[in-house]
Amino acid sequence: LVVGQAVWALVVGQVRYSVPEEAKAGTVVGRLSQDLGLEAGEAESRRLRLVPQGRRASVEMSGASGALVVSSRLDREELCGKDAPCALRLEVLLERPLRVFHVELEVTDINDNAPVFPVKEETFKIAEFTTLPGSRFLLEGASDADVGSNAQLSYTLSPSEYFRLDHQESNDQSESLSLVLMQALDRETVPEHRLLLTASDGGRPSLSGTMELVISVLDANDNAPQFNQSVYKVKFLEGSKPGTLLMTLNATDLDEGINSDITYQFGRRVSAKVKEMFSIDEKKGEIRLQGNLDYEEMDNYEIVIEARDRGTLPLSGHCKVVVEVVDVNDNAPEVRVTSLSVPVSEDAAVGTVVALLSVSDRDSGANGRVRCLLWPASPFGLVSTFAGSYSLVLREALDRERVSEYEVEVRAEDGGSPALRASRVVRVPVSDVNDNAPSFAQAVYTVLARENNAAGAELARLWARDPDEAGNGRVSYSLSEGGGGGAVSGGGWRPASSYVSFEVRAVDAGEPPLWGNATVQLFVVDENDNAPSLLLAAGGAGAGAGGVLSGEGSSFLEPGSLWAWASWGAPAGQVVAKIRAVDADSGYNAWLRYELLEPRGKGAFRVGLYSGEVSTTRALEEADGPRQRLVIVVRDHGEPPLSVTATLSVSLVEGSETAQASAGSSAGIGGMAQGGAGSAAVAVGVSEWATNVWLVVAICAVSSVFVLALLLYVGSRCWPRSAVLSGAGPTTLVCASEVGSWSYSQRQSRSLCVSDGAGKSDLMVFSPNFPPPPPPPVPAGKETQPETPALLDT
Repeated sequence: LVVGQAVWALVVGQVRYSVPEEAKAGTVVGRLSQDLGLEAGEAESRRLRLVPQGRRASVEMSGASGALVVSSRLDREELCGKDAPCALRLEVLLERPLRVFHVELEVTDINDNAPVFPVKEETFKIAEFTTLPGSRFLLEGASDADVGSNAQLSYTLSPSEYFRLDHQESNDQSESLSLVLMQALDRETVPEHRLLLTASDGGRPSLSGTMELVISVLDANDNAPQFNQSVYKVKFLEGSKPGTLLMTLNATDLDEGINSDITYQFGRRVSAKVKEMFSIDEKKGEIRLQGNLDYEEMDNYEIVIEARDRGTLPLSGHCKVVVEVVDVNDNAPEVRVTSLSVPVSEDAAVGTVVALLSVSDRDSGANGRVRCLLWPASPFGLVSTFAGSYSLVLREALDRERVSEYEVEVRAEDGGSPALRASRVVRVPVSDVNDNAPSFAQAVYTVLARENNAAGAELARLWARDPDEAGNGRVSYSLSEGGGGGAVSGGGWRPASSYVSFEVRAVDAGEPPLWGNATVQLFVVDENDNAPSLLLAAGGAGAGAGGVLSGEGSSFLEPGSLWAWASWGAPAGQVVAKIRAVDADSGYNAWLRYELLEPRGKGAFRVGLYSGEVSTTRALEEADGPRQRLVIVVRDHGEPPLSVTATLSVSLVEGSETAQASAGSSAGIGGMAQGGAGSAAVAVGVSEWATNVWLVVAICAVSSVFVLALLLYVGSRCWPRSAVLSGAGPTTLVCASEVGSWSYSQRQSRSLCVSDGAGKSDLMVFSPNFPPPPPPPVPAGKETQPETPALLDT
């Protein structure tokens, strides 16, 4: 049975019902699930329920049918007092998905309360004859707890020839009820009058209440005090200080002497609450505040004041003071979170409801009008769904890697002056999705690896950063398909000869996984593991060589293995021989220098530091002897340097003998040299051919290293954040000699390599040598998956 359901409407998520008070428990207020457009059974499966309102609920939700039913006694007077209409505002939640509906339930009044007078009997004392016809005696009317027509009262007085009833109502809904004397009283005729005052309401059927009026007729003092108006109205601010003067009353009495001496006091029916809140000066008629006015507790007071003279038979006059309490903004807004759905996925759609909020203010008018805003600026917004209700919704796309948690402050401000504020912080964590691929700090890495590495030796460490968390940010590494030689730790081995360029792939553990690539360019750096080797050397004018000299340390060739002829009288600077050597290494490790080991001191011969040319330092004399033995050491510039030593025998002969030696050498070109003095001419031819070959090789090597160094230099300037992953070391200086040999130098400030006594300048090239980049930093305050580097090994 649906009782009293007049009209319902679904407008902007709001449903309205009405039900009469005193409806029995179990009465169906409305078919809510049907009115909300839900199918049969959806009310229970989607959990249609009422949000508790903090006080005893008189209605409840039927889970199976989705109907709103009465659960306990509905008393409109208890719920709303004299307020009309009496509307209960309910919030209904529908989950899966989350939605909120607002139900307004109007409890209609029935005529269940009869008018009630404050007392059963009212006594008046009226002097005979002196009380003139037309005199009025104020009566306190009845009250009815109902509203509307059920509380519209009318009064009737039992028939009397001396009295009539005067009932007046003003536009402001105040009323005045007076007993009017129609003719003078005669105590001797009728000493006492008993009248019945009846109050009837406008209900159907009408209810009534009665009060007996007892009028005692007195003699003497025939003028009662009179106020200049029957009702006084005054407005007073709530929160005013106790002791503040409310108003001063003044009543007049036409009598003289003691009969006109007036005292003021509260009426006999004034409540204790009024006496606690106000005080009246008995002589002056001053009404003062002695309690704390609170508009939210009571917004008006009605005070009956009696003015009484001091006659033998005292007379009194009455007035009513209506104190209207003016609201001030003394209550801050209240913000409550009624529902919160967190965490929010970073890929949540715009418009997703995150929380439901309730905002209220106990003040009235502008003081109770609240506006809400969010601070700071965030990807969330507030949507007003009902008076005092808001939804916190997503307005922009989220990015957990940028902000992993939001603290949204909901600020409420009322319309008072000054305005009062309140706030509530809502924490909204953001859950992660796999939306970031691993990324390396560089697209291309250049790695310098020293030769002769053992298998499994570490080449470099690469880091890929993934800002996602948990499995979405856990990175593993592998070589991508089609990469060059080399291996990553845990991978298969490939020939070292293919270590040129390959790609490293970083893959996260998300679903689906994301990945990023980096290219690794590998350059093998030479070590000084080869000692210089002597080539077949050709002498100066008619000089010869006896084979290929090789070795390291302080190994000396036997005397006579290298020889040359020089004529007495040859001028200073005459080249008598040229020592030729090569080194299988490259760069500085192959840059050779020649030094004269013996004889020490100032001798007749010298050797070019980088050319290897043996020349005279002065004119040769017979005193120098027939033969000079020179020990020459050839060193590279490696660390530590390696060397080979050669012994050169220079025979001093006459000029004609030198010419014969030269001719003999020319006649023997094209033969095989087995060593010894008799095969000198053949050795010269072979030496000349070998020298040309090595000269071409050296020139090619110089050009290649120069181009490589130039490319590395340009790359280091142009590639974004390019770095060389290798051990730290000084900048390398490379020099090229005139014959193409290479050497190593730590003299970084020089731009030219010059040997002692050398007459030609050398080419210099700088090759880059960068330290490895540090692991990419993790931003402060942001926890991510620890980054495991990719370990490149041979």
